[in-house]
Order: sequence, then structure tokens, then C-alpha cells
Amino acid sequence: MGAWGFGPFDNDDAADWSGDLHEAAPGERAGLLRKTLEEALHEGEYLEQDSGSQVVAAAAVIASLLPGGTALINSYAADSLTEGGTLDLPGDLPALALRALDRVAGDDSEWAEQWEDGLPKALAALQPIREVLEAATA
Repeated sequence: MGAWGFGPFDNDDAADWSGDLHEAAPGERAGLLRKTLEEALHEGEYLEQDSGSQVVAAAAVIASLLPGGTALINSYAADSLTEGGTLDLPGDLPALALRALDRVAGDDSEWAEQWEDGLPKALAALQPIREVLEAATA
């Protein structure tokens, strides 16, 4: 895994996915978020690392657009969002993102396996994202 930190965009797969989000037409971005989350939830018994990294990035994007969310400032996040852009989120995306994050952090996830001894730190980095998503679903 080409990763340089625990942040949601601190790896090659998330950075590439973020570029795809930026390049998508504004009206297609929410659909790309949904597709990323749903594909991970339906990806067989074992979740591949690239899918896991993309879910983390998608969840961070969704959380950033919700009340209490932290604005995206990472240079690998989608420029269209770091430059003040926004998108309309369907109301079910926060709950979908939480389910997908559970899959990413689960036992049958290459993303979780890749972190080995660093998994507690990787999961801790996800906690602020989870908290915003949970608040939105409460």
C-alpha cells in the first residue's frame, strides 16, 4: 500500500479516487460517493485494500459536508471540495458510510490487515469521521 500517513487521503488509492471525484460532473459526485460505499459493502467475503481506502476517503468527504464536519484541507482531497465547493448529499449517505467503514475496519478487510501494528492509530484517525456520521444519523 502506498501510504504516507493515517489520514483519509494519505494513500495512493484514496488520492486517485479523490481525483476521480474532482473530475466528475457536479451532479454525478453524490452518485460516485454512493457507488464507492455500496461496492465495498457488496464486494464478496474479503474487502480489497483499494476499496477500503476509497471508502475511508468517501466517508471523510461525506463527513466534511455535514454539520460538525471538518473542512477538507488535505492536498490530496478533491480540489472541487477543498476550494469551497459543496454537493447535495442524499440523507441516507451518512448511514451507508458508517456501514462501509465497519466493513473496512472488520476482520475480512485487507485495509485493516495492511496496518498490522498501526491499526489502533488508523482506527483512531477514523474516529472523528465516525462521530460526525453518527451524529447525522441520530
